[in-house]
Amino acid sequence: MIGYTEMIVTVLCPIIILWIWWRNRTSVLSSWPLVGMLRGPLRNMVCVHDLATQILRQSGGTFVFEGPWFTGMNFLMTSDPINVQYISTKNFNNYHKGSDFKEMFDPLGEGIFNVDSENWRNQRRIIHSLFKNKRFIVAVEKTMEVKILKGVLVVLENASNLEIEVDMQDIFQRFTFDCFCKLVLSIDPNSLSVEFPNLPFEKAFNEIEEVVLYRHLVPTSFWKLQRWLNIGKEKRLKKALNSFDQFIEQCIQRKIEELSDIHKNQIDDDHFDLLTSFLVEDKEEDDVTKSTKFIRDTATSLLVAGRDTIGAALAWFFWLVGTHPFVEKKIVDELKANLEPQVTNTIRVFKIEELNKLVYLHAVICETLRLYPSIPFEHKMCMEPDVLPSGHRVPSKMRVLYILYTMGRMEEIWGEDCLEFKPERWISEEGEIKHVPSSKFIAFNAGPRSCLGKDMTFLQMKIVASAILWNYCVQVVENHPVVPSNSVILSMKYGLKVRVSKR
Repeated sequence: MIGYTEMIVTVLCPIIILWIWWRNRTSVLSSWPLVGMLRGPLRNMVCVHDLATQILRQSGGTFVFEGPWFTGMNFLMTSDPINVQYISTKNFNNYHKGSDFKEMFDPLGEGIFNVDSENWRNQRRIIHSLFKNKRFIVAVEKTMEVKILKGVLVVLENASNLEIEVDMQDIFQRFTFDCFCKLVLSIDPNSLSVEFPNLPFEKAFNEIEEVVLYRHLVPTSFWKLQRWLNIGKEKRLKKALNSFDQFIEQCIQRKIEELSDIHKNQIDDDHFDLLTSFLVEDKEEDDVTKSTKFIRDTATSLLVAGRDTIGAALAWFFWLVGTHPFVEKKIVDELKANLEPQVTNTIRVFKIEELNKLVYLHAVICETLRLYPSIPFEHKMCMEPDVLPSGHRVPSKMRVLYILYTMGRMEEIWGEDCLEFKPERWISEEGEIKHVPSSKFIAFNAGPRSCLGKDMTFLQMKIVASAILWNYCVQVVENHPVVPSNSVILSMKYGLKVRVSKR
């Protein structure tokens, strides 16, 4: 019996090894029996975004990842602009967020990022109407001006006087959190102050993001088992969600009580916010927008989008500007050139009409988002079998990821200098911003699901960047490690430590 076993093993081992070699001879990642291709990513988890970029570069822009057997972890990822345009625009109706996405991102509830079809269309129409409301735009500008003057600049002034290091990413996340809480929930938590208070519901955001990414990297059955047993990362997620939901519920109830004795005509522009808009203004969708669940899910989506994406983008902006002094000088020179001489020596926050003149600053923001898009990848599910323009077959119910982070690093898209920080690539010979198709400059997604907050993002980044650079010099601490975190938001793993001094 032992002899027969040895003979079988002796014959089968070379055959299995030859089969594995033949199957992987042209593949970037080796696929092994049972574990699939998971072995490669687990050995290279320093930065999952850079790993995806390496894989897509070596595979021509599109790659099918094979997960462990029977786990449902197979997915296709691409950085090919033609594929991205096809998925996001031409065949949009065949690529939904899908049930897998909704389950992975269940903290967002029935918010706009988590739904498809008519539900998504209705929410997009409602939010688009809010963003275009002149009262809301005025509220955005006023809220940011107050928070910059009484928050950001106060913290930086204190750091300058004491000659201490500060974490700019932490400052920006607290800043955007306070602003969006005020704009969405009509409350300022005052998380941004010299004391840097520890707010449980603010920190819960980071916990939620980390666990959601973790769900992408392990078999679905594994994290579902953790959720059922209430252990590990799922236990942490549950605790974070409870903290955050309690905060949202308190804000909603406070606003309902506040509005109960106020007529809608008595509400002025200074107090305009999402809760007021939903609870007071007459809309066709009254029954929908006045429900606590709709407000909770919409508020959560907007807080996550506004707080994290803009906060992360500002951190990468100041790191890039801080490590490229000539770029900083050009921004400051442009600010001076567009201001009246009598105001060049005053501390101030610039107005929208002034910021619209700043072409170079706009280009620097575009270049920042090209290299470091706040959302590093988009997740879709193929509903019916399809064939991409690249020739790759996509079976029904397969997950499809297009990697925004990688697309900013592809020579085929941006040329041989794609890894260089070069704002000039965005400026035409006439001195205007060049138009780049959204299927190439994908930071705000493309097609029907393109980001509704694109204009607001540019506005907020310009207001913050101009106010800080006008008043302070920002120097990145030498040897401070700057790497992307493994998260669904492209933040910095170790923050951004800087020293500031008055300009």
